[in-house]
Amino acid sequence: MPPALPFPPEGIVTARVVLRTASPADSETLLAYYAANSAHLKPWEPARPPHFYERQSIEARLALMTEQMAAGNALHVLLFERSEGELIGDCNFTNIVRGPFQACHLGYALGARFEGRGLMHEALSAAIAFMFETVGLHRVMANYRPENQRSARLLEKLGFEREGLARAYLKIDGAWADHVLTSLINPADR
Repeated sequence: MPPALPFPPEGIVTARVVLRTASPADSETLLAYYAANSAHLKPWEPARPPHFYERQSIEARLALMTEQMAAGNALHVLLFERSEGELIGDCNFTNIVRGPFQACHLGYALGARFEGRGLMHEALSAAIAFMFETVGLHRVMANYRPENQRSARLLEKLGFEREGLARAYLKIDGAWADHVLTSLINPADR
């Protein structure tokens, strides 16, 4: 089994955001976040059954995230506004593959009230630097729906390059949706 990723126990602190790994202790915080943002996130996520937003399901997902991180297969990070300590979003690096690939997939979400302030760019810049510099990955892949121009601009600003279009790539909000495929290569490997 690969070792757990060496994420700092105190998290990563940027000018406006604190990034820390998700843990079972975050169930109440996530419950409130989902209550405030489920409609906002609905167009960009898989269809969610009603029990997805219940405490027991959240606790089960947090326990699974903890297992995945302990196995070194994923990194699940919650994003908190530094000044108020409020949960503003999350990012995750999943499907971490070692060997000759050294890559993963990036996913992220931001609460509606926090969009348009550059907070996700700030958080992802720090998180991606950690994945490249500390974890040693070569490639981070991120995909978005063509109509999600906010994600397109964010990924472009972060340096991700478009690699193609995957037809009917993921079932989002109950329907198969095309996705633009992008990736970012570790600058140390260029």
